[in-house]
Amino acid sequence: MSDRIFGVVGLLLAIGYAWSALIIQESFLSDAVGPKAFPLIIAGVLALASIAIFLKPDAEPHWPQLGRLLEIAAACAVMIVYALALPEIGFVIATAVAASYLTWRLGTTPLGSLATGALTSLGIYAVFHLVLGLSLARGPLGF
Repeated sequence: MSDRIFGVVGLLLAIGYAWSALIIQESFLSDAVGPKAFPLIIAGVLALASIAIFLKPDAEPHWPQLGRLLEIAAACAVMIVYALALPEIGFVIATAVAASYLTWRLGTTPLGSLATGALTSLGIYAVFHLVLGLSLARGPLGF
């Protein structure tokens, strides 16, 4: 039963995501594909996956113990705080902190998590900002 509920929630999320993509205002300078294509692809994949989960649920899904559920809730909270902190402290710092916490909870050592968070943040910044020229949230340090 829980898989079917998850499938319905996923399908509703896909419909909302597709609707949000369809109301994007297009500029007259956009490329041939436009800004709607990628979000619509994501919505389509999510809808197909949700339908598959709804039509073929597990007979007896295994739910994690309370401790694991709390870790999942903490990871969700970190992502919400990350989204809220992004405009305030900037992409590099916010991403480094969030990635460090998440990798630590996945089992790396604290020092390894700090290194992974910093390198992940700097690597994504280099690719998206320096190479592709995309604008990322600037923090108090200017990057």
